[in-house]
Amino acid sequence: MDDIITVHETTAYQQRDHHGIPMIGAYPDFANPDLLDAIPLVARTVIDVGCGGGALGAAFRCRNPRARVLGVDLDPGSIAVAQTRLSEAALCDVQTEAFPFDLPDGIDCLIYGDVMEHLSDPWEVLTRHVEQLNPDGTVVVCFPNVEHWSIAYRLLKGSFDYEEEGLLDRTHLRWFTPRTMGAALERAGLSLCDVRPRPTDRTAAVRFVEAVAPALVAIGVEPAEYLNRAIPIQFIWRAKKQPRPRLVLGATMLPPVGGVSDVRVIEPVRALATDASVLAGVRPESEIGPVLQNAPHIAVLHRPLLLGEPGLARVRALIERGYMVVTEFDDHPGFLEDRGVAVADLLTFTAVHAVQVSTEALAAVLTAFNPEIAVFPNAVSELFEPRNFTDPDRMTLFFGALNREEDWAPCMPVLNEVLRAVGSRLAVSVMHDRGFFDALDTANKVFIPTSDYGTYRKTLAGSEICFMPLADTVFNRAKSDLKFVEASAARAVSLASPVVYEASIRDGETGLLFRSPDHLRMQLLRLLAYPEAAKRLAEAARAEIAAERMLAYQLRARTDWYHALWARRDELTEALRARVPALFA
Repeated sequence: MDDIITVHETTAYQQRDHHGIPMIGAYPDFANPDLLDAIPLVARTVIDVGCGGGALGAAFRCRNPRARVLGVDLDPGSIAVAQTRLSEAALCDVQTEAFPFDLPDGIDCLIYGDVMEHLSDPWEVLTRHVEQLNPDGTVVVCFPNVEHWSIAYRLLKGSFDYEEEGLLDRTHLRWFTPRTMGAALERAGLSLCDVRPRPTDRTAAVRFVEAVAPALVAIGVEPAEYLNRAIPIQFIWRAKKQPRPRLVLGATMLPPVGGVSDVRVIEPVRALATDASVLAGVRPESEIGPVLQNAPHIAVLHRPLLLGEPGLARVRALIERGYMVVTEFDDHPGFLEDRGVAVADLLTFTAVHAVQVSTEALAAVLTAFNPEIAVFPNAVSELFEPRNFTDPDRMTLFFGALNREEDWAPCMPVLNEVLRAVGSRLAVSVMHDRGFFDALDTANKVFIPTSDYGTYRKTLAGSEICFMPLADTVFNRAKSDLKFVEASAARAVSLASPVVYEASIRDGETGLLFRSPDHLRMQLLRLLAYPEAAKRLAEAARAEIAAERMLAYQLRARTDWYHALWARRDELTEALRARVPALFA
């Protein structure tokens, strides 16, 4: 796993493009984010045709380290860099040569990122490659849009001149619209799934279409319809070797606080949407409506507070729109008692078809309300880029949590004792918890207010130690080991209580556990005294997360469960009727 989690440096960059992106060969070394999100996250064997320096494949490997990501290109300099990033990369002219790889398991995904327009016969190449695609395989094609407004503008102005890169790249041999690219995919024997636009500046496009609107109307073209075709600079088509049953999933989300919404909603939905047969999105509950005929429709409500008739009305409305309803919950519901909500009055778990949670312990608690429960352990969507262990004489301890004073208060005297003893060798980075920050007896501390998930991950990735105290309470015992997963993904050492984390951390191998304040003192001083050993702990934990705890590895289980719910729709609806008759009144 070392080749997967190592950041490879290169000196191949000679220049940058006009956006400031480093160049490898003739093209920017850049992972197109829209193309990356279109690659099926569960793909085991991926071939990036025209891979360049391998930036796209490297980004995908951070999301699915188990995948075998292969690349071919015509530029030797690009391939030299790609070979440091991908599983394998080779020089290959796909117009005349077969893929130079051993493919005993076939191909799960073929990627053509701005490639088809460079081929003399893209139809022949595509047809030949598709023969090696697995039955459930996917083709992803990103191509420039010949209908982009700027091309029409240049033709009208008489300034249609080739350039070094972009829409009028002088090496482009073929031009495509979404319709003609879709026809090419179908001609190769593929089943079309979806096409996504990659828009540019809408303002300029609108101004151009408004100027030529009279001419468009005169030739029978609706200006609004033409504008939709003229805005995107590129399109991304996805097609499959064989059509699969579709799945529609609409998810709601509470306001994001501390990354909970990101981990339990945003990232799983984005991951599910990488499957071309799944139409998944996060939207307001009122906007969750039927999308496709004859397809399963699942509504996942994030931590809904369903009480009384208003709660029933929410679920009833979704059922009437043709949805099965699932509650997504990741905490012991007992915390609601402190907020004046009696758990016995909750309809959150009983008035839905099924429930999904993050731990077996929580599932055991909620089974009393609803027997249809699936456990999807918290996982990371990608490995974070480490920014730590750069100075052996200084470490940073990270603490980020909400409402955890009862957990950390017994540890604070020992933390302050160590901080006073080691001085500037240990800094503390605190996110969210102002009380924890104020209690620290050191000048070497930084406070970061409650932030977005990206800032949280970046801060964590710049720390060497992640402090994770949990008192032994009923509420805490139902929690997940997410902090260990996130810290390890960022190559930070977990310094944790045995509550929750003892089941995940191999003490002394993938992190350190402390069982008392005195034990905490010993473990923290151990990390400070042996920074190289601390780094080895962190790297071992990161390798374990890369091997076992990526979101990519549970996607099939999620989609299979949603399809299974739909297959039992009548049975589960009758069980729901029996539990909550008022829902169907």
